Amino acid sequence: MSPSVEVVVVGAGLAGLTCARALQDQGVGVRVLEAGDAVGGRIRTDEVDGFLLDRGFQVLNPAYPALRPHVDLDALDLQSFRAGLAIRSERTESLLVMADPRREPQLIGQTMRSGKLHPAALGALARWAAPALRVDWALRNEREDLSRRESMDRAGLQGPLRRVVDTFLSGVVLEDDGSTSTAFTHMLTRMFARGKPGLPERGMQALPEQLAAGLDTPVELGTEVVSVGPGRVETAGGEQITADLVVVATGAEAAAALTGRETAPGKGVTTHWFAVDEAPTEHAMLVVDQRTDPGPVINTAVLSNAAPSYAPPGRHLVVSSCLLRPGQEPVTDAQVSAQLAGIYGVPTEGWELLRRDDIPYALPAQPAPLNVREALEVEPGLIMAGDHLDTGSIQGAMVSGRRAAEGYLQRRAGELAHQG
Repeated sequence: MSPSVEVVVVGAGLAGLTCARALQDQGVGVRVLEAGDAVGGRIRTDEVDGFLLDRGFQVLNPAYPALRPHVDLDALDLQSFRAGLAIRSERTESLLVMADPRREPQLIGQTMRSGKLHPAALGALARWAAPALRVDWALRNEREDLSRRESMDRAGLQGPLRRVVDTFLSGVVLEDDGSTSTAFTHMLTRMFARGKPGLPERGMQALPEQLAAGLDTPVELGTEVVSVGPGRVETAGGEQITADLVVVATGAEAAAALTGRETAPGKGVTTHWFAVDEAPTEHAMLVVDQRTDPGPVINTAVLSNAAPSYAPPGRHLVVSSCLLRPGQEPVTDAQVSAQLAGIYGVPTEGWELLRRDDIPYALPAQPAPLNVREALEVEPGLIMAGDHLDTGSIQGAMVSGRRAAEGYLQRRAGELAHQG
């Protein structure tokens, strides 16, 4: 039996690392166990032929409040996307542009010429988005929450602008049926209005690596946990660890297997990464396809236009995303290449497919009504943390980790006060 430690954190994703950092800051002894060969959980970056490929297309929004206590954003050297969308339409040969006039004033002319900004539609969009801009995104009226489809219908948001908004949000929340909670969608809308998403110079994995580097005790990589219980952990190597608290901060599916507690179902995505010699567009923003029956690609981007560090000199990186529904066969490479040729208006036969990522559980489902404060405790001495217990985002993962730490700190403070 190994010596007791105050807290064992199982899983070195954002939730587990945030929990460990918050506990360490208060002088609590922590061990972090990770089955993989690197920290980050679902956030990983690989170098392939000089290109940086994340595990699925991801971005970091610097407006997330949870980043501030533990993350040095300047050290990440974020490379930002432009605040807008490029749109493939059947009525024009070139890509249309819709951009935020506050942050992209030079694109106002192109935005006005997009043909999507009819006054009635803009009024409806303003009615729908208003709650996201005027209230704290920590939901206060959960019982009034609707699906985003219902709330947009009630706001009267229809026509071409509705199609653009729906397509954009499909890539953010990974569904195209409008089933996601409006409260959650408003939270994301608020964050997009406050910050420009971007990519760290060394890839998305630089975020969890920075969190891990701040720990006094290194994360124990390659340490698979096979059993947990209140105050106890058993590893695949046979080590028995006792603790005051065990925090299971793995992905939702692994957490369910370890704890026996049901977790949120997942939404999947397939991401294709292409190396090209010439960028098919100069836009440093997401591109969405608004043609009739366009195909499976929900968004694409010339990633290296926004984040030059993701491609070697003289080459470019194109990324695309398609929904991967439960029980559905993944999209074929040929389907994606054909649609990208139509979107960008260039031949794609010579594009080099660096990798495809089929990710069945990329985000937890977030239907209405949203429960942003899911109970973390499985039983005394055993709790869970992760974005599947909060909001399906970097923000949600880190908040759940902080909540796990705060719960333990409050309990410990109460015990010490009682002893005193």
